[in-house]
Amino acid sequence: MVKIRHEVQVVAGPERAFEAFTGELMNWWPADYTWSGSLALVDIGMEPGAGGLCFEIGPHGFHCDWGRVLTWDPPRRLVFTWQIGPNREPVPDPARASEVEVRFRDGKVEFEHRGFERYGPPGDDYRKALASPEGWPFILDRFRSYLENQ
Repeated sequence: MVKIRHEVQVVAGPERAFEAFTGELMNWWPADYTWSGSLALVDIGMEPGAGGLCFEIGPHGFHCDWGRVLTWDPPRRLVFTWQIGPNREPVPDPARASEVEVRFRDGKVEFEHRGFERYGPPGDDYRKALASPEGWPFILDRFRSYLENQ
C-alpha cells in the first residue's frame, strides 16, 4: 500500500521544530481534529522518549491514548504509532496501527505515514483521506504556520 509523504518548509532549525512538534501540540494541532473538539479539548500531547504515550485529554477526565512513541531521536527523528482507525475509532492494538515518521532538517520537516495495510480493506480509503488537502497537508500547514508566528 502507498505511503503518505509530505514535506513542509519551516522557519526553524531542527531543534526548535522538534520541540514544537513534540511538546507544543496544544498550540498548533487543529482541535477540531480531536475527539473532544475545539470547545472541550483540555490537552493534547506526547510524552518524551521511546515508549511515551501520544494522548488527548478532554472534558470530565476523558483520556484517550492515540499513539505510542517508537523512536525519540531529538532533534533529528521521531516515529510514533498512529492508533486511530479509518472510522476515527481508537485502535488499542499497536500491531494493527500505522506509523508516522517525522524527520527534522534545517528549514524543513519531512513527514511519512505508512502501514495503512494494517487496517485491512478500509486502509486505502483512509490513506487517501489523510493525504487529501484536509488531512496531513492541512495539519502540517498548521504546524508550519505556528512556527512562523513564534
